Amino acid sequence: MEHIGSGVCLTMICSDICEFHNKTVLCGTTTIPTPTTIPTPIPTIPVPVCPDWDVMQNETFLLCNCTMARCIENNTIEIIPYECPPLKNITCTNGKKPVLVYDEYHCCQHYACDCVCEGWGDPHYITFDGFYYSYQGNCTYVLMEEIVAKHNLNIYIDNVYCDPTEDVSCPRSIIISYQSEVVTLINHNLLGAAQLEALKNGVRLKLPYSHQGVKILDSGINLVLEIPRLKVVITFGITGFSVTLPNQYFGDNTQGHCGTCDNNQANDCMLPGGKLVENCAVMADYWPAKHIYQPNCPIPSVLPTNIPGPPPTFTPCNPDSICHMLKSSLFEACHPFVSPDNFYQGCVFDSCHVSNPAVECTSLQTYAAACAQAGVCLHWRNHTSLCVINCPSNKVYKPCGPAEQPSCEDNPNEPTMNYTTEGCFCPDGMKLFNKESGICVDKCGCLDPEGIPREFNERFEYKCQNCICDESTKTVTCKPKPCPTPPIANCAGPGFVLVNQTNPSDSCCSTFVCQCQSNTCPVYIMNCPVGFLPVVSVPQGKCCPERTCEPKRVCVHKDNEYQPGSSVPGPQCQDCTCTNEVDPGTGLFKINCEFQKCQENCDMGYKYLETDSDECCGKCVQTHCVVSVNDTKNLLNPGDTWSPPENKCQHYTCIKIGDTLTTFNSHIVCPPFQQSNCQPGTIQSAANGCCKICVEREKACKVVSMKMHVTHNSCQSYEQVDMPYCEGSCNTFTRYSEAASALQHSCSCCRETRSSNRTVDLHCLNGDVVPYSYTYVEECGCGHTDCTRAAVQPARRRRSSTLV
Repeated sequence: MEHIGSGVCLTMICSDICEFHNKTVLCGTTTIPTPTTIPTPIPTIPVPVCPDWDVMQNETFLLCNCTMARCIENNTIEIIPYECPPLKNITCTNGKKPVLVYDEYHCCQHYACDCVCEGWGDPHYITFDGFYYSYQGNCTYVLMEEIVAKHNLNIYIDNVYCDPTEDVSCPRSIIISYQSEVVTLINHNLLGAAQLEALKNGVRLKLPYSHQGVKILDSGINLVLEIPRLKVVITFGITGFSVTLPNQYFGDNTQGHCGTCDNNQANDCMLPGGKLVENCAVMADYWPAKHIYQPNCPIPSVLPTNIPGPPPTFTPCNPDSICHMLKSSLFEACHPFVSPDNFYQGCVFDSCHVSNPAVECTSLQTYAAACAQAGVCLHWRNHTSLCVINCPSNKVYKPCGPAEQPSCEDNPNEPTMNYTTEGCFCPDGMKLFNKESGICVDKCGCLDPEGIPREFNERFEYKCQNCICDESTKTVTCKPKPCPTPPIANCAGPGFVLVNQTNPSDSCCSTFVCQCQSNTCPVYIMNCPVGFLPVVSVPQGKCCPERTCEPKRVCVHKDNEYQPGSSVPGPQCQDCTCTNEVDPGTGLFKINCEFQKCQENCDMGYKYLETDSDECCGKCVQTHCVVSVNDTKNLLNPGDTWSPPENKCQHYTCIKIGDTLTTFNSHIVCPPFQQSNCQPGTIQSAANGCCKICVEREKACKVVSMKMHVTHNSCQSYEQVDMPYCEGSCNTFTRYSEAASALQHSCSCCRETRSSNRTVDLHCLNGDVVPYSYTYVEECGCGHTDCTRAAVQPARRRRSSTLV
């Protein structure tokens, strides 16, 4: 071991130690003064110290250049060789590859796991150590913060409800607080095409952005934020978010929704203060961002108990889900490097709880992004129409490309962002003209004033200037374009004026032309005759209008216009009409006249008669009445009466009223006729030929009308009712019968031969109304009956009625 005395400069010591390693060296004390700061010994327990080194006796410390030292007795430092332990390979619980990092003295390397936290969908988290959980909070939460502040980096996530039919949330923005700056990566359209924007202290940034150790890029699909000094990369976009922190700077020093980065999932669900719970979704409620005013986001007042929740189910609710693609051959190349299980579980949850199926794309997108970071590039979007990405026309989609795209302004001595992302990139063989323009070029040069790329030494014209892309200055220089002196033209004809205007063959130069200005033309008033219309036209090659009278499509008669087909007044007994035939002399339509044709064919009952007046034609005068019966027409002279042979009761009489003949129709109504009341052989037609008459039997049997109140049991009808009865004589006789050699008696009585039952309401004294039936006689006749002594007596008048 080496021993070093007090009062030796650290630099000298390091150099000496490096030169005389494993040898005993004692340095003098005359060249360097003794350090002024000496720890005060603890008075109660005396401990030997090395006061010149500010360390306790037997304390081991780093001296320099990976050299360790230990304080021993008599203010002597013992040099201890620094030996690195053998490398031990480890397995990262988050599925990432382990990386080599230096120890705290930057002397020895060992394997460690970098911190990668991912979130997507509504939303699903994978912590730094690879623990998966879903959380539906609707606030701004601590995604990651340092347990012990070393680098002043804090990351927050802003979740909002994003589906109107379900209480599910989506990440709306990521807030990064670093040093004295606050940067917000925000998506303004959660369930459609992403509308990404980066804000710094609330002010929108023009991307790409680089300032005070922070770089922000836009790939067209994701926003990528990098802190190169700390090797921090944060992405946010339609795929959700990812936070990549090196274990070298942040190992064992993170807390929040992303958990503790120490390759141990058991402590990922840690509450503020250090208490652990089993359910990370319960833990997440306790991490609201305290520096942001959120009145509707209270912290739960009671600490949770470790009650494990039910195991998740993985059966897709939507049979059309695209989640199965994660475990298909499409992603098979990535399965050995990144497990698809957590992403599949999140995709299934989204298919069950979010109405918009496009949210399922975020699980596939996030898994593909994780595969890209593992070195596996997957072309998967062209296998589904639901997750198609549309790039601008000048760019192409690539699943894996550099987040910081190459441009003409790149400095090879400056480092670029070493991060792969999907997005819209320049086609192969092209690069960005500069990082701000977004224009792809195959050759670098200059941008003209309109933002169009120009090659070096390219000459072009811009706003009447001759310009060139100068390679030495990499800028566009322009000079005014020279123009020849224009010739002066002679203008002839009214309305033409000499003016100076742009040359049609060269828009940058001017020329003199004769220009028509109608306001300089002479004023001319023109009146056209009836039937003609003034027409104004400018002939070819002239400036001022010329007026002519052109005929209308009408006829003209006595200074009046008539449309074709209309009647025109003409000579007596002639009909004149305006035709469509053009008169070649005037250009107007001709008028055609024809003598009137008299209508001499009159209707039935009329006769054509000439008139003695000046009228051109006679007229039909009525001479007879026309009677139409059963499609047969008959003529009647005035005063005549006619009856159809089959209906003598109908009479038609022709009556003259003034000069008009009118048919009067009448109908004879015959009195009641009952053939049974006639004496045999006496039936005949009356003089009018319509009614039947006969010699009526004397007192024959017939129906006699009678009205009466019906009374029964102190009840009576309000009104009188018809109560007809039979009355009259019948053929009753007694005569000698030679065959019988005795008197033969024949008796017949007058009785009803047809009757019906009728009902009438009777009103009683006690207020009751009762129906009552009686027999109504409809027809009477003589009926044969047995003769009695009284029956063969001479018939006497009697009345018969029936009351039931």
